[in-house]
Amino acid sequence: MEQESKEKLASVSSLVTVFENSRTPGAAIKVSKLEAERHLPGYSLTPSAEPWKESHVGESLGSEPRTVSRRYLNSLKNKLSSGAWRKSCQPEIHPGPGTQMPEEKRIVQELLETEKAYVARLHLLDQVFFQELLREARSSKAFPEDVVRLIFSNISSIYQFHAQFFLPELQWRLDDWTATPRIGDVIQKLAPFLKMYSEYVKNFERAAELLATWTDKSAPFQEVITRIQSSEASGSLTLQHHMLEPVQRIPRYELLLKEYIQKLPAQAPDRADAQKALDMIFSAAQHSNSAITEMERLQDLWEVYQRLGLEDDIVDPSNTLLREGPVLKISFRRSDPMERYLFLFNNMLLYCVPKVIQVGAHFQVRTRIDVAGMKVRELTDAEFPHSFLVSGKQRTLELQARSQEEMISWMQACQAAIDQVEKRNETFKAAVQGPEGDTQEQELQSEELGLRAPQWVRDKMVTMCMRCKEPFNALTRRRHHCRACGYVVCAKCSDYRAELKYDDNRPNRVCFHCYTFLTGSVLPEDKEDRRRGILEKGSAAGSEQSLMCSFLQLVGDKWGKSGPRGWCVIPQDDPLVLYIYAAPQDMRAHTSIPLLGYQVTAGTQADPRLFQLQQSGQLYTFKAETEELRDRWVKAMERAASGWSPGRPDDGDLSD
Repeated sequence: MEQESKEKLASVSSLVTVFENSRTPGAAIKVSKLEAERHLPGYSLTPSAEPWKESHVGESLGSEPRTVSRRYLNSLKNKLSSGAWRKSCQPEIHPGPGTQMPEEKRIVQELLETEKAYVARLHLLDQVFFQELLREARSSKAFPEDVVRLIFSNISSIYQFHAQFFLPELQWRLDDWTATPRIGDVIQKLAPFLKMYSEYVKNFERAAELLATWTDKSAPFQEVITRIQSSEASGSLTLQHHMLEPVQRIPRYELLLKEYIQKLPAQAPDRADAQKALDMIFSAAQHSNSAITEMERLQDLWEVYQRLGLEDDIVDPSNTLLREGPVLKISFRRSDPMERYLFLFNNMLLYCVPKVIQVGAHFQVRTRIDVAGMKVRELTDAEFPHSFLVSGKQRTLELQARSQEEMISWMQACQAAIDQVEKRNETFKAAVQGPEGDTQEQELQSEELGLRAPQWVRDKMVTMCMRCKEPFNALTRRRHHCRACGYVVCAKCSDYRAELKYDDNRPNRVCFHCYTFLTGSVLPEDKEDRRRGILEKGSAAGSEQSLMCSFLQLVGDKWGKSGPRGWCVIPQDDPLVLYIYAAPQDMRAHTSIPLLGYQVTAGTQADPRLFQLQQSGQLYTFKAETEELRDRWVKAMERAASGWSPGRPDDGDLSD
């Protein structure tokens, strides 16, 4: 007994030293048969010196080694705690006749028996599979030694810990159960070392992939594995199944220890230690689960980088993929939106175009927008429902989701990423989404001009230059965009270049207003603004502060060349006048109608959406998209025709 106590003390005190030595490259644990018998009384790890050589290759298993998928590995975190695994591996314990073994001792006995079986499995992995493959790699040079080490990871450390420390401690405690009926202190002492499993678990999927690859690639590699798998010691199981045992082991400890605590008497001296040991086992299990989660994150990240072509400026293992999916890009020139794909990471948003021929990379990255300084908000656009705006320093995008729920999900994901960046970087305070209207967001604050990409006004939203108010045409006055404010302007008004910080200080085409602000240069007199005419009331500004606004069809020959459709506005600051624009963003109306004294007539039975304005031989006919919209316009025009102005108690909200 004294000799056993000395051996126990020596084994525990040398624990740290053994682990440090075992982590050196190529370190192999060599446990002789005499040493195994000393630590495992009455139990032999191998039935013969080389049991895997007792069978021939021709007697190998009929099934090929199967790769354990990540889906199966991920399910272990949730399914191992069900207890179903114990139905097949629970050893049968038969107490002697006339004796009744205490429940808590029976559970400790079960823990010891399953630990013996587990150490035998570790011995097979480390001393048989691992060493035989290493020996073959050194002799035949048919496959690299590093591949073998990557497949088995730190299995040598795990085997040494259980064979030389954990199992002997359990055996000694059970042998001395009458004098010391407790197990919590033993598990407390050794449980912190179970965190070494996280390295093995993290490497498990990579190991399974390497195993499958080299089994197909190298005949000597496959021959060694097949020979060992066909032996009696392997138990008719593949190497993949043996490698899965360490992944499942810690949850089994947790289940047995929970049952042990439940069976302990209320005043048992081991209750407090056992509960603390259970907490430590749970911590080790969480550590392994975290390793699985991290492994999955890196695997997903690598797959995304492969789909993006492994571009150097985006490959970063510290990134986290938050969301990906298809969206529609609203073009400022084309009328139909274009198919695009977004990848949202914790630090950047990648705006991509799907490749037609998906050989290698599946997407081409068009724009990278940093999350730092990014803004996101919903757009109110009847033509493009479920649309939202992403505004960053590098570019501003108008995007359309397939549904309202998808749009909200994208906006929430973007805003969550923005909030996380704000928390990590206290020196930078990004603007948070607010209730500002579209025009306030489109027209950047003066201090932001050149610092972030503007939202470009779409071409079809204007029919005239937003600076000089001259109408566009296909030959002499074509549309251009100011790269600083996003306005649609003519060539004369955008014949300037200024350096923009968001574009790495490269010179860009800008309008004369932005040029003056960004450079401080004074414009020549002939370039300065002329006095505004009576029709030069901006449609966008009027729409934001209007009593009523919407598109109306203009019926009849009265309208001439102005077109069959107009953007109609009754502004709050001019409530008795109807302004008609060719497009919602035009800076000048093509027609204005003073409504005072006009008679408003509702539609006919032939088309109830029609309504008319009539006075002294003047007749204007309009057509709304719905009857409800027609009623609102009739009410608004009747008020204006009677001389009504805002600010009265019976004010109503008629704006669209």
